[in-house]
Parts: sequence; structure tokens; C-alpha cells
Amino acid sequence: MGTLTGANIISRVQDTLQDTTSVRWPEAELLRYINDAQREIVNFRPEASSTHANIQLVTGTEQSLPAGGLRLIKVVRNMSATATSATGGRAIRIVDVDILNTQEPDWHNPSVSGDAAHTTVSKHYIFDEDDPRKFYVYPGVAGNAFVEIVYSASPTDLGNTSATIAVDDIFGNALIDFVLYRCYMKDAEYAGNGQRAATHYQLFAQSIGQGSQSQLLLSPNNPSGATPMAGAPNIGG
Repeated sequence: MGTLTGANIISRVQDTLQDTTSVRWPEAELLRYINDAQREIVNFRPEASSTHANIQLVTGTEQSLPAGGLRLIKVVRNMSATATSATGGRAIRIVDVDILNTQEPDWHNPSVSGDAAHTTVSKHYIFDEDDPRKFYVYPGVAGNAFVEIVYSASPTDLGNTSATIAVDDIFGNALIDFVLYRCYMKDAEYAGNGQRAATHYQLFAQSIGQGSQSQLLLSPNNPSGATPMAGAPNIGG
């Protein structure tokens, strides 16, 4: 969470619009645009709203993010409990699901034996890009098990102008450009405003690094952002 308030963003926007008395663009409207901008930023930059949490796993292999979670960033380690003072345990590494399915085809079965036998300590996790709010753990869970995760959370809307933004201050300029884009689009029928809107959206996109690689770089499946195994992993290790 940042330290800039809605009023800080709105003041900069109003200076650019030359509407410091909120005649054409009321503050309530600008505040809605700020909230839209935060969601747009998090959509392209999940780490903008990254959150650490210790969670209790449910029985089995399939796990879900806490309420409000949008996308898993990574699973870090086993924990002794959900409390912030809990003791950290074994590190958890990402594994390729195809390799796991080949070596341990019955790993989802709660009755499986051997290295895949369900337990309270996770060794690996699996992430599916097409289902970003869920992940799987190996071995599956049987009993009380806890892990530390990092995930992207839905940004909290600003309810008033004194509220602070839900993303880091480094995204302040991006917020301003997005709000200006929306403002100029409102009056796009006037000469030059359509181009002004397009310019500010382009600045917004450049500021947040929007592009096809932004989510890939943060994906748990990305070798540069995680620690995938080279070749066939030692699943039982």
C-alpha cells in the first residue's frame, strides 16, 4: 500500500485538466477513475498488490488462494501455523506437472503410498496459468498443514479522497495518466481530446510495462522467477 492519497492524485489531475474547482470532472468521478486505474495496474502487474500470508491447506492436493486473491505469485515454504510468528520449515519448489504426472500418476489419490503418500509437509507445488486462483501441492495434504504464499490481492477501492492508494507510490504517475485518459475520453468529441486520451493511455501502458511478458516474468512457471528443476526432478527428495 502506498502513502499517496486520492486527494494527491486528484490534485495533479485537476492541475493538468485546468479544472481545480471540479466543474467538469467532479471529485467523485475522478475517485472512480483512480479505483479503475488500480485494478488495471494489478491486472498487468500482479506484484503491484502482492501479499504474503500463512495459510492452512485443505485435505488433498488442490488448494485455493485466500478471499480476494487474484493470482498466485509463489509458494515459499512450509510453516508451523498461520500466525505471523509461526516457525518456517522446508522450502517448497515448483515442479512441472507433466513430469510429476509421468513419475507419480496417482499422486492425487489420498490412498497413494510411497513418496507420494499424503502428509503434512509439502515438497513441491504446481501452478496452472489458466486457473491462477488455485494451485496444487505434492504430496497431497493429510492432517494439519500450513504454508507461506505470495499472491496478488484485489486492490481495495478508495472510499474517499483521504484514503491512501492500494498500490505502491511508484505507480502514482501511472494512476494519473490513466485518470487523464478516462477524463479526456469523456470529452473525446472535442478537438484534440481523443488524441490526448490516447497519449495518456500510452504513457500509462509504458509506465506499468504493459506487455505480453509482464505476467510471464512473475509466473511461478517462469524459470527466472522461480526455481524449476532442470530435467526430471527428484520428486521424492
